[in-house]
Amino acid sequence: MKRTLEILFELERAGVVSRHAIGGAMGATFYVEPFLTFDLDVFVLLPRSAGGLLTLTPLYEALRARGYAEEGEHVNIEGVPVQFLPAYNALLEEALQEAREVPYEDVQARVLRAEHLAAICVQTGRPKDRERARLLREQAALDADYLAAVLARHGLAGKWREWG
Repeated sequence: MKRTLEILFELERAGVVSRHAIGGAMGATFYVEPFLTFDLDVFVLLPRSAGGLLTLTPLYEALRARGYAEEGEHVNIEGVPVQFLPAYNALLEEALQEAREVPYEDVQARVLRAEHLAAICVQTGRPKDRERARLLREQAALDADYLAAVLARHGLAGKWREWG
């Protein structure tokens, strides 16, 4: 995992992605008790193409040049299956901008804030997201005011209350 995290920052420094942060189940494990997860979800801000489209092609090409190959929807980076997810809405863009760098072993990892992880769960709305939101609510040290502002900004406050 350590080398995988280093590669993510290398991709950012090389301009392949504008910004990255760990989200999903692995991101949640930075705030709650660990649970089984298959892959590392990495949200990314991608440079726009000349036509304004977002494409993962330059990212995959940069990874192939470093010796990492796609395996279905993942790229295996140093034995870790990584799924790259473009920031496709305002909540994810905000979450990437507000992500925090935290130590992992002797390297840094950039992880979405727990409040954004919870809001993304609400927005996505799958049963596993509802469970993850419950764990975040019960175990993470959520900043209630910050979370309330995020939920309000993105029209999710009512659904969060329903899930409570």
